[in-house]
Amino acid sequence: MQLTSTFRFLEDKARPSRSLSLCVRHLEVLIPMGVCPLARTPLLRDNFSGPLDPGARPEVLTCTSWGLPIIWDGTFDPDVAQQEAVQRNLTVGLTVFAVGRYLEKYLERFLETAEQHFMVGQRVVYYVFTERPAAVPRVPLGPGRRLRVERVARERRWQDVSMARMRALQAALGGRLGREARFVLCMDVDQHFSGAFGPEALAESVAQLHAWHYRWPRRLQPFERDARSAAALGPGEGDFYYHAAVFGGSVAALRRLTAHCARGLRRDRARGLEARWHDESHLNKFFWLHKPAKLLSPEFCWSPEIGRRAEIRRPRLLWAPKEYALLRS
Repeated sequence: MQLTSTFRFLEDKARPSRSLSLCVRHLEVLIPMGVCPLARTPLLRDNFSGPLDPGARPEVLTCTSWGLPIIWDGTFDPDVAQQEAVQRNLTVGLTVFAVGRYLEKYLERFLETAEQHFMVGQRVVYYVFTERPAAVPRVPLGPGRRLRVERVARERRWQDVSMARMRALQAALGGRLGREARFVLCMDVDQHFSGAFGPEALAESVAQLHAWHYRWPRRLQPFERDARSAAALGPGEGDFYYHAAVFGGSVAALRRLTAHCARGLRRDRARGLEARWHDESHLNKFFWLHKPAKLLSPEFCWSPEIGRRAEIRRPRLLWAPKEYALLRS
């Protein structure tokens, strides 16, 4: 009860102090993650990873209440996932937005580490969205891997850059990106790959458990609660809090997701509203209404600022230090 009250305090504070926030981060490991309802079932099957073993990680939640997997290190065989993707002859798309100072600060390292760790051995097409195509670094690419640059408008505010992403993705998925790739993962640029990020991350629709919120009880998750917003979730609604830094799926599924989010953002803007976490709030509303087929554990997108966690065995993506005052000015 005391720990929950502390989290409520943090949720109500607009800007909790760094020391208080980190103190609570140390305490939140005491919050149970729940038990997989299929833990007694020897194996789940995944279309890309083959047999899954949720019992291999008894200390974490390895499947959802609707019976689909949460992918943790040790629950899948990466070699099986690799072979399955090769047999399907896939091309995987990876989209990233690098606008303003984010281009110089983060993009080159993002692409260089993607070449080392992202879908190694698969055909990949990178789609970089930027207002300055000529400034995109020319990173050496391996066989079967290409880079496309899509021009986007420079928005006045960083919030508008974030919210315009769904509209730009919707257009690209209906064009060349949708023709070139079978599955697409959409990521933020202010992070870098640190471990193998392979076909085990693919599914018809994929959501990422937010590293800062995966242990929080549902009533404390930062869903949009303003009932006037198209992104609003009511009391008792919401499954997990999903991070907009990583999401994906088939081209058809992503077109539905981006259309939903773009429509909700337009509706809010017409009403003079802005959801608390912008496009991420609308993404969470979509995944509440349309359950993702696969969830990625926080190992797939981890914030080093949280510190070491026993359950985070092998991070795949690491957040870069946030320098908002510099980058968003």
